[in-house]
Amino acid sequence: MIHVIASIQVKKGKMSQFMEIFKANISNVLLEDGCIEYFPTVDVPSGLPPQDYNQNVATIIEKWRSLNDLKAHLSVPHMLDYKEKVKNIVEGMSVKVLEEV
Repeated sequence: MIHVIASIQVKKGKMSQFMEIFKANISNVLLEDGCIEYFPTVDVPSGLPPQDYNQNVATIIEKWRSLNDLKAHLSVPHMLDYKEKVKNIVEGMSVKVLEEV
């Protein structure tokens, strides 16, 4: 099983717009072969010392059956459409791809 944690830096003041676009695509992603979980999260100000709170970051939690399923996800038409829609409101992204041991 493959787990993905994607941190997406959204331009200041654009989180609502980003989430609207992202959430509109969730049902499409969940229908993809091998997709088990796919949902967005945002930071909650906890006051815990190790937390690096950032209200402009959306963290996407994903679970895939295999690495091949994840790779296929990146080029399906609805993901290409999503990327086009958010390209002017996303400043950057980092991804962790993890495997259970």
